[in-house]
This record gives sequence, C-alpha cells and structure tokens, in this order.
Amino acid sequence: MIKGYIFDFGGTLDTAGCHWGQMLWHAYQRQQIPVSEEQFREAYVYAERTLGRTPIIQSDYSFHKTLEVKIRIEMEYLCTSGAWQADEAEFTRGHKAVLEDVYSKVVEVTSHSREVLSQLAASYPMVLVSNFYGNISHVLEEFHLSEFFKDIVESAVVGVRKPDHRIFLLGVEALGLKPEECIVVGDSFYKDIEPAKKAGCQAVWFKGEGWTEQQYDETLPDKIITDLNQLL
Repeated sequence: MIKGYIFDFGGTLDTAGCHWGQMLWHAYQRQQIPVSEEQFREAYVYAERTLGRTPIIQSDYSFHKTLEVKIRIEMEYLCTSGAWQADEAEFTRGHKAVLEDVYSKVVEVTSHSREVLSQLAASYPMVLVSNFYGNISHVLEEFHLSEFFKDIVESAVVGVRKPDHRIFLLGVEALGLKPEECIVVGDSFYKDIEPAKKAGCQAVWFKGEGWTEQQYDETLPDKIITDLNQLL
C-alpha cells in the first residue's frame, strides 16, 4: 500500500526524464554552437565537477541564474581548451541563446509536472529528495512547485548525496512512514532507483534520454514510465 511519494527534481520534474547533459547538448545543436559532442561532453563534466567542489551557486540563486552560471563555465572551458574560437560578441550571443533555449524547455516541462503533482498531492503526502546546491527551495518557488511538498531533503543541506541510500531514508522519515509505504520517482537508475530499493522503498523509473547507452536491469523498478502523468 503506497502512502507517500518521494520525488527527485533534476532530470525528473524539470526535463521529463532527459539527462541534463543531453538537454544542454541538444540546445547547443539548435543554437549552432560549433563544437563536437565529445568536446561538449568534456566541458559538461568539467562544469559539473567545478560546481560540485566549489560553492559558486548561492542559496538565493534562481534556476535561471544557476543555469546561466553552469552554461558560462562550460563555454569558458570550450574557449580556453581551444574547442570554440569565439570572440566576446559570439560568446555572449551563444551563451544567451543556449540559456534561453534550455530555460524555456524547463518552464514547459515543469508546467506539466505541476499539473501531475497537483493531482497526486490531493491524495498523498510528498517530499523532494535532491542532489542540489542549497537553492532548491528558491527553484521550486520559481516553478510554482513548492506547495506540493511536505518537506525537502537537499544534499547540500543534509550532507548526504545520492547514490547513498540514506538520503532516501531521510525522505521516508520526513513523510513519517515506513520505507515500504513510500514510492520513489526518479530518472537516474544509479542515483534514484538502486538506492531507493536498497532503502526498502518502492521505485518508479522515469526512463528518458540517458547520458550513455548503458543497459539496466528493468526488473528492479516496480514501474517504468515515460511521462509523469502515467503515475496517475
């Protein structure tokens, strides 16, 4: 018997299951940034590691501001590595174009997510469990999602990061339920599904466009969805 929901944010509520690396790469392609996918991937990994080890993102940053910083770090890396020979004007144009492209997609996806969450919230308590930078509360408010969550468990605040299953146990505790009474919804098999099952929760894999072609044991999740409204 399911009595509560635990949701991931990044890749789940904001990109409809699409890995963030792929979200950004598609925007680079649409905006004709002249780099290869291999060069982009190197820049993406560099930016993620930089943001992970350095407190660049402030607690009051909006998602738009967070995305602006992330893309700037990627593009600066592309330029300094010699992958992109952009002058200041081209850099500014490209940065703004990719930022607004991706952000508009996120606004569209979170609007759909909000519709689904509003229906689920009528019947179930929900918490958010996310690897984020300490500003997830502002991000949820930005997309009008905060009202649906009883509590937020954010890695930068609690000091535990996925795939450590203990972060999901904190979510279970926030719901005031037993693990088997909770269902985790997330896009990452490694960071959401596997640790959720290890924590004793049920799990729904939001299967979208991944970062790699890696195959997973699809018998592990209790359900696989390709659109959030399939939860209804």
